[in-house]
Amino acid sequence: MEQRVEGIDVLACEQCPELCESRSQIVNGTGATDASVLFVGEGPGANEDEQGEPFVGRSGDVLDSALRDRGLARSDVRITNCVRCRPPENRDPTTNELGNCREHLHREIVAVDPELIVPLGKVPSQHLLQRDVAVTKEAGSVVEHRIAGTPRRVVICVHPAATLYDSSQKDVFHRALDEAVSIVGHDAGGQSRLSEY
Repeated sequence: MEQRVEGIDVLACEQCPELCESRSQIVNGTGATDASVLFVGEGPGANEDEQGEPFVGRSGDVLDSALRDRGLARSDVRITNCVRCRPPENRDPTTNELGNCREHLHREIVAVDPELIVPLGKVPSQHLLQRDVAVTKEAGSVVEHRIAGTPRRVVICVHPAATLYDSSQKDVFHRALDEAVSIVGHDAGGQSRLSEY
């Protein structure tokens, strides 16, 4: 059997031979299924593959801490990836692999129907927006783009791991998250800014 899906979870899939070979399990999205913010990463790394959850390990700690600083828990948002299986040696997913998994990501986006999507890093930003993205320069930008058949608001953000290797990325990361959180109304006043866009 090539694919088995239950709701928005992929239970079995053999579309990408290299990813099937390198994964120990399929890593589905976690968090609220009606979240106002959906974070989208590139794909599972070693920790994610081992624990079966996106954004665990050091980059997950950075994201969790940044959410906590803004009064949010991991359970308040939805976190997923462009591909659900770990690429060998943590390489970027290929165009073909991204394409094979696109339907799963789109199904999740439609089901969650978030007010805002926040791609974390270059690969998910380019995959969702279907264009080249200069992530550091464009981080914090609000873009409207048709995703899964519907116009969606997207706030481009650098990957949390970037802040671990380059301290100059910390401000860029935090400013983008501030923008995202203020748009959906989780700021101190609780007023959504969605009507501005």
